[in-house]
Amino acid sequence: MKRMLRRSTMTLMITLAFIGGMCYFVFKLVTGASDWVDQPYNAHIGGSGGLAQAGAIYDCNGVVLAQTVDGERVYNESESVRRATLHAVGDNSLNISTAAQSMYRSQLSGYNLLLGLNMPESLRTTNDITLTIDSTVCKAAYDVLASYDKKGACVIYNYKTGEVVCSVSTKGYDPQNPPEITEENESEYDGVYLDNVRSSSYAPGSIFKIVTAAAAIENIPDIYERSWTCYGSHEIGGSDITCVEAHGTVDFKYAMACSCNYVFAELATELGPEIMKQTADKMGINSSFEADGVKLAKGHYNADGATENQLAWSGVGQYDDRVNPLQMAIICGAIANSGESVNPTFIKDKSLLASVGIKFGTGGQTLLNSDTAAALDEIMRYTVSSYYGDNLFGGLTVCAKTGTAEVGEDKAPNGWMVGYAKDEKCPLAFACVVEESGFGFTYAGPVVEAAMIQAAKNLGAI
Repeated sequence: MKRMLRRSTMTLMITLAFIGGMCYFVFKLVTGASDWVDQPYNAHIGGSGGLAQAGAIYDCNGVVLAQTVDGERVYNESESVRRATLHAVGDNSLNISTAAQSMYRSQLSGYNLLLGLNMPESLRTTNDITLTIDSTVCKAAYDVLASYDKKGACVIYNYKTGEVVCSVSTKGYDPQNPPEITEENESEYDGVYLDNVRSSSYAPGSIFKIVTAAAAIENIPDIYERSWTCYGSHEIGGSDITCVEAHGTVDFKYAMACSCNYVFAELATELGPEIMKQTADKMGINSSFEADGVKLAKGHYNADGATENQLAWSGVGQYDDRVNPLQMAIICGAIANSGESVNPTFIKDKSLLASVGIKFGTGGQTLLNSDTAAALDEIMRYTVSSYYGDNLFGGLTVCAKTGTAEVGEDKAPNGWMVGYAKDEKCPLAFACVVEESGFGFTYAGPVVEAAMIQAAKNLGAI
């Protein structure tokens, strides 16, 4: 009797476990089937990377970026546009995980829970997708960035609506004629599947002085009454802090404009690692912002345990500081927006985001108090008007900061430019980095200038 009871109990437990497992399987099938279809390892389903019957992808002006013709996936007729929009659109391989064709393949292909991708074509409901990017702006940025033959990124986004207008990552390839990557040529194509706008972080160099300036504005009451004399090289903590030249006697605003390392190194050591990190945390440097449910690469700032000299360099954007390009555009947008950030999006149709469980709202978070944002706005505007020159950007009223980040190992520095336009018709923030290039003004500046002028023309701002 006891043996029969034990057997019955065991049978009941196995049955319940089986039923529970089946219920869990059905639940995962219903809630996660489209995610399974979207995975790159299922790209064979349906042909052409699973896109043989997929809907079209358009830019914000209705320009076709990708479509299916006679069962084949084809891309924009312009090779420059194809290359410029590669990382936003994707290709048949689905190796670019953040691209639209990878993230929304089930929606593009008309996946059905019951029939999968085998729904009769006459009954299949495919979805076209409209992106927020403007292909003409992306092309303008790409043409300059590609001329350097270097890795890099350029992003421009509307700090009022969150719409990403330009997102270009290099190096890449032509999605219409993708390369066959082998052991012999893999170094040539290293990193081509990575979207540097969203998924890479870099040493920031002098663009990080925006963070150090914010900390000084909020914690040093007499910051605007002070002056410093820069001789080009100063010993702090036993080693030299160097500038590209001797700047002479400078005040706070001009120290930002001429990018005096000595001044911002002194400020970082005076403020200390705790205040510096608190400011970096509040401004989102150590956070991972999101774009359409995708977490951006985190920045990094932490000088706890650093020597005095390392702390000094951290205030200049060296030491082990890191930032992400789209992250910096968001921060610059917050400065323009009285301290309030706006979540970025690459998708024009918000119902598509809702269909995959992504809630998009333009509201972000408070990165700066309004007084600090106003002070940074004034300083960054002064940097352009007094130092870079208002002849840039086709007459737009721009606030900006460049950076030249040393990366060591005898490599050329990364060149940066970040900022935003104040014009009512052109509420755009930008960030550009060119890896192993040189001065930010020389390399990143022309990329941003070309893209912002094209964007402003399209908006009727110039």
